[in-house]
Amino acid sequence: MTEQPNRIVACKIVALVDGSIYSASVCDHAAWISGRTGAPVELVHVLGRREAPDAQDHSGAIALGARTALMEQLAELDAKRAKLISHRGRAILEDAQAILNKAGVTEITTRLRHGDILETVAEIEADARVIVIGKRGAAADFAKGHLGSNLERIVRASHKPVFIASRAFKPIAKALVAYDGGASAMKAVDHIARSPLFRGMAVHVVTVGSATAEAVKGLEDAKAQLKAAGIEAETSILSGQPETTLCKLVEEDAQFDMLVMGAYGHSRIRSLIIGSTTTAMIRSCKVPVILVR
Repeated sequence: MTEQPNRIVACKIVALVDGSIYSASVCDHAAWISGRTGAPVELVHVLGRREAPDAQDHSGAIALGARTALMEQLAELDAKRAKLISHRGRAILEDAQAILNKAGVTEITTRLRHGDILETVAEIEADARVIVIGKRGAAADFAKGHLGSNLERIVRASHKPVFIASRAFKPIAKALVAYDGGASAMKAVDHIARSPLFRGMAVHVVTVGSATAEAVKGLEDAKAQLKAAGIEAETSILSGQPETTLCKLVEEDAQFDMLVMGAYGHSRIRSLIIGSTTTAMIRSCKVPVILVR
């Protein structure tokens, strides 16, 4: 495996792998996106700060000679631990690359980074077309009702679409678009119209709420924009709560393979107070979700 961290590739797919049970799905979905768009894939594994060597003095108030010997042993253990963590990270990247190679992806780069994953994404997303991440991280089996600790941070901070991979890959041929007329929803429709990812895919744009003149006009505009891009989309207005209605539509009524929606608004405080439809949708839906800001 050859690391090429400094290579700049336009419109690459950035796939974040952490060695969790979702990592294989991240690779499978990244390969699918690459196959439909022709974009190269960059695999990224971040060694968080908690995995860095421990620099604290744990020797305590013991005799100087013994203390010096203990400090030397601790330093040696820290060095070995750091080396093992780095080896594990490279092994995760090698396994991920093998999955992509098997799927037919030939243009792959890898990046092993130390530090905060949010800082890493901020540095590398400029030339990314999409960021692919698993719904949950390394503790997925112990946190079935929660999202991955880094997912929400990345979605809120990233300026590029974020593709949230479900636990296992399934063929994707039918996409549901949640449309509320807001700026991020309009950007989601624009993203679909511009991306080769959606060519030939069945697309259904849905608004949940009252059938007001504004809602009807918004759907008509969205449908016209997609039609101009060669995508014949269906539209509908449904009643109910967005997260409940859309999840039922995805999994029971129409069995969509993917959900596309606008991401969080600008006020994190407001989201924390009244709850977030975006978070609820990600948590509830068992299909991949593309979030656009």
